[in-house]
Amino acid sequence: MKLCTIEPLSGLCLGCGRSLREIGSWMSYSPDTRAAIMATLPQRIARLRVDARDCVPD
Repeated sequence: MKLCTIEPLSGLCLGCGRSLREIGSWMSYSPDTRAAIMATLPQRIARLRVDARDCVPD
């Protein structure tokens, strides 16, 4: 099943790293636009993980 879970502060999916706008428009994007977005996803996901760790109480 392909479901996204959006992290409310960043607006990014916790699984794929894309924004709601990117998810909704994905099929209309050109291959170059998709590739450009895909290139940013590892950094986005890493940032989400760091931010999530920072929010966990000690």
